Amino acid sequence: MSNIKDSISSGYYKEPVPHLTADSPFTSMMQRFHFAAEILDLDEGMFKYLSSPEKVVMVSIPITMDDGRIEVFEGYRVIHNSILGPSKGGIRYADDVTLDEVKALAAWMTWKCAVVNVPFGGAKGGVKVDPKNLSKPELERLTRRYTSNMFDVFGPDRDIPAPDMNTNDQIMAWIMDTYSMKQNKTETAVVTGKPIILGGSKGRKEATGRGVVTSTLAALSTLKISPSTTSIVVQGFGNVGSVSAKLMYEQGAKVIAISDISGGYYNKEGIDIPEAMHYSQTHGYSLEGFEGADPITNQELLELECDVLIPAAKEDQINKDNAPKIKARIISEGANGPVTANADKILEENGVMVIPDILANAGGVTVSYFEWVQDRHGYFWTEERVNRRLNRMMRESFDNLFIVSEKYSITLRQAAYVYAIDRVATTLKLRGIYA
Repeated sequence: MSNIKDSISSGYYKEPVPHLTADSPFTSMMQRFHFAAEILDLDEGMFKYLSSPEKVVMVSIPITMDDGRIEVFEGYRVIHNSILGPSKGGIRYADDVTLDEVKALAAWMTWKCAVVNVPFGGAKGGVKVDPKNLSKPELERLTRRYTSNMFDVFGPDRDIPAPDMNTNDQIMAWIMDTYSMKQNKTETAVVTGKPIILGGSKGRKEATGRGVVTSTLAALSTLKISPSTTSIVVQGFGNVGSVSAKLMYEQGAKVIAISDISGGYYNKEGIDIPEAMHYSQTHGYSLEGFEGADPITNQELLELECDVLIPAAKEDQINKDNAPKIKARIISEGANGPVTANADKILEENGVMVIPDILANAGGVTVSYFEWVQDRHGYFWTEERVNRRLNRMMRESFDNLFIVSEKYSITLRQAAYVYAIDRVATTLKLRGIYA
């Protein structure tokens, strides 16, 4: 039986997302996928299975606008894999969303769920629309029609959406209600990220940032570094970045730099993070004009000397050009794909430990799983219990990857893909292919 090395060298592999650039996050992910496939010696059939989505759905979404016009939008849902359980993944609203992008993100969700041992497969959805151009009634009609078109796809035992870019708990509430009306019963478990009063989970909003911090603390412990002597740089001060900064600050760490769309802010003596969060919240969620630190550029922020760098903003922030200038000892990826594949080797050679995104920011999907469990049982946990279980699962996942990295003498990122792919592949072998 031919293996993956033979398949690649013979030209078998064809890039499943041809329209993405060479530096795109998905291209980086596929390069890492190849590496893991070689270590696991995947045969050609298994490679084809794991690199192909199970289901791709594209729908037209006609809605009546407030002025009486009919507009038609395009919506997508991609189920990459459901071998571990119902597929799970967010829905994003953006005017530049593409089917290729949704395919990429769905694959990422498969590996993320497998890394943290959550019994979900990977999925993603999107609607090609700029929600800022819609009124609230138009946004509701769009969401409800999209949900209606996806009625045979969504389901608490089939595919479970969640918020993503430009979607929120209100949109999840509309999805839940629309699905429930068509089912003639209230089905709270069909989505996660809902308002708490509708079956949402306590701790969900802070979960991604908390997961970043739990992974970071595990890495610091491995390197025998005390949080109280640690310097932190956080790129991005949205939900993930601000929560990460706040929790590390509470651990006694010195957060020396933060940034948002207005630029970077640096104070070598440490920034008062509660003060920065209050400033941002009272100034339109912007740090512009913040006087608790000196302004610096985003590039300068990334290249600061520090113990931990948390990129929690956009993808492709660290690449082959600036990777040699990174002085952090640990990079904890709060964002999806902040480090390109062509920077991996440079960081490894410079001794930088990278906690990969499919582990570091998996706190969100982990608490989404908790929400789904609570909805299915009709019994809800305290925030303390949610956080305790999240911390335990994230720490166990880090320890699992560290063992794999030691076994194969590979990086944590490579270990994450090896672990995730092996888990999905082993499950498929045990279940077999239904004919």
